[in-house]
Amino acid sequence: MSHKNTTAEHWDSVIESKHSLFDINLKELWHYRDLLVLFVRRDFVTVYKQTILGPLWFFIQPLLTTITFTIIFGNVAQLSTDGAPKIIFYMAGITLWNYFSTCLTTVSGVFNANASIFGKVYFPRLIMPLTIVISNLMKFGVQFLLFVCFVGYFTLQNQIHPNSWILLTPLIIVLMALISMGIGLILSSMTTKYKDLNQLIGFGVQLFMYATPVIYPSSSVPQNYQWVVELNPLVGLFDYMRYAYLGVGNFNFSNLVYPSIFSIVILAIGILVFNKTQKTFMDTV
Repeated sequence: MSHKNTTAEHWDSVIESKHSLFDINLKELWHYRDLLVLFVRRDFVTVYKQTILGPLWFFIQPLLTTITFTIIFGNVAQLSTDGAPKIIFYMAGITLWNYFSTCLTTVSGVFNANASIFGKVYFPRLIMPLTIVISNLMKFGVQFLLFVCFVGYFTLQNQIHPNSWILLTPLIIVLMALISMGIGLILSSMTTKYKDLNQLIGFGVQLFMYATPVIYPSSSVPQNYQWVVELNPLVGLFDYMRYAYLGVGNFNFSNLVYPSIFSIVILAIGILVFNKTQKTFMDTV
């Protein structure tokens, strides 16, 4: 036994089963940071390598979606925008929602999408969800820059009135990332066993968009259903976005308490389920 311990001391790293489901092992994640960078680069290159417009799609996609929402929900359906210009109102919602929905749907399929890699070489499995969150953060950054340009234009036209709340934007982005990653980790463990969920997740995310104030302000929801809306942890984040950058709606710091608590709890549950599933998922994928 003593000889075994002496020999183990000469190895650079030792791969062993985790003793705790909450064991994140940040030191190990940091050790594999170069792999994380390579995966982020791979995701970026893979998506746009053989496209004509390349990264320009980062701008084109939200613009086309915003124009579509403006025509359908703003002009045809005549949904309220709390007095804000329609195009910037919908762009505020789309910018946040694109990041959340993309992270959620991609993280939820992380086991199935990377089964071939997981089965060949060892590395901390949380690297893959982190890769998704970071690579999509780059895309969000480009779309957010486009949104800020529109905010600047409408501010100069005196049609919107941004305020000092915009300084909390990094916190909002972190909360959005934590919530999407937490829910995605939970769903990823379920899709390894029940493949049908892959089809339902995309549909469910679309439905969830209508339960989130992406195309309408939360103030337009009838009073009888306000309690239902308040159960959605994303509501406070979308209300913040429009209050801080457009100056419309109602918002105060207490609106961020529930999303903050929810993000921590859901991420903890997600990591617990993820760590439990990663030990046996190769038997079910």
